[in-house]
Amino acid sequence: MAFQHTVGAVRYTFESLADLLAKASPLRSGDQLAGIAAESAQQRVAAQMALADLPLAHFLEDHLIAYEDDEVTRLIVDTAHTPEAAAALAPILHLTVGEFRNFLLSDDATPDRLATLAPVLPPEIAAAVSKLMRVQDLILVASKIRVVTRFRTTVGLAGRLSTRLQPNHPTDDPAGIAASILDGLSLGSGDAVIGINPVSDNVQSVATLLDLIDRARTRFAIPTQSCVLAHITTQMQAMEAGAPLDLLFQSIGGTERTNRSFGVSLALIEEAHQMARSLNRAPVSDANILYFETGQGSALSANAHHGIDQQTVEARAYAVARRFRPMLVNTVVGFIGPEYLYDGKQILRAGLEDHFCGKLLGLPMGCDICYTNHAEADQDDMDTLLTTLGAAGVNYIMGVPGADDIMLNYQSTSFHDALYLRRLLNLRPAPEFEAWLEGGGG
Repeated sequence: MAFQHTVGAVRYTFESLADLLAKASPLRSGDQLAGIAAESAQQRVAAQMALADLPLAHFLEDHLIAYEDDEVTRLIVDTAHTPEAAAALAPILHLTVGEFRNFLLSDDATPDRLATLAPVLPPEIAAAVSKLMRVQDLILVASKIRVVTRFRTTVGLAGRLSTRLQPNHPTDDPAGIAASILDGLSLGSGDAVIGINPVSDNVQSVATLLDLIDRARTRFAIPTQSCVLAHITTQMQAMEAGAPLDLLFQSIGGTERTNRSFGVSLALIEEAHQMARSLNRAPVSDANILYFETGQGSALSANAHHGIDQQTVEARAYAVARRFRPMLVNTVVGFIGPEYLYDGKQILRAGLEDHFCGKLLGLPMGCDICYTNHAEADQDDMDTLLTTLGAAGVNYIMGVPGADDIMLNYQSTSFHDALYLRRLLNLRPAPEFEAWLEGGGG
């Protein structure tokens, strides 16, 4: 189905819903690399106008990838076609995308109404409406939404900002990792998770690092969670060997082919999820035990985007995450590089879009506010994104020693950056972690 909009004497035609969404996207280098971006600012505005007039109901029938070809599409469609979903979506399906934007910005879009939509809203609708929003719109709507998750700490409460303590080391040296953990804890970081990216993805290394975190946690009675960000199958083997795993990690994408490139499927994630849950390591029975990472450009880098723009594919990844009720979701926004997000302006916009779309789908969103050293970005750009995400109510950010990850070789946010944001916006750590700090840290 083609879509059209006329600007002056020029009629712009968009061949499909995927084409319309791509052309309506704010400029980013990944869509240019894929050859699907708008060719001019005028064409982009025409696409946004055509998108604004499109009824939301259209998204329930016009699938970006054929139902029979993609398990993520099947998950999205099946979720939106249950009786419960029909009841939740009925009040909005008569709206156009533009009218839905106006609704989200209005006082009628209360936290309770948005929470009713979150479990069933198609991610393509979230992506579409975000393309019509200014930065301030993305911040304002996201700030209405609180998504609270629990393991040993409670993350996402109003007035709180948590951090992932990321003590990576270029050789997985336990002493170096322990020093970074001590540094982060002393500066109030680590209440979301202590999460290590291992150099070596093997069972023994993962088990050693999990044991390191767990021994520190139990010795000093630290209320936090552990995670070693190895492949999910390696973590499953570590669990079988008796490793003390708290949060189960996996990178995910918005198409079946993207997830296949990561070596996972929905069935495999479900199997690992049940395995991790059977360990019963959380003090609460309904604990959230999964940690997912995503990032705009991952589908394109795997040649698995099906001609869909990178921001819409990213939103589809959130439907995958939503299926498993995770503890944490992290958009690693500038990590892949300038081929996908060229400069600080594109990284800023992408980070706020991701946070908005994830929160709209009911996810506990964090952001690795980051860039690679060959991107046209610097720490001032990251300070801007950090501050705007704080205003938008981000659940957590990264805490990396000196903001410089010497193992992954990219720039992120530091322990001190979290202290800045907490002081600026009068935010506090998770309540259990705050009590531990006030009690002298064990």
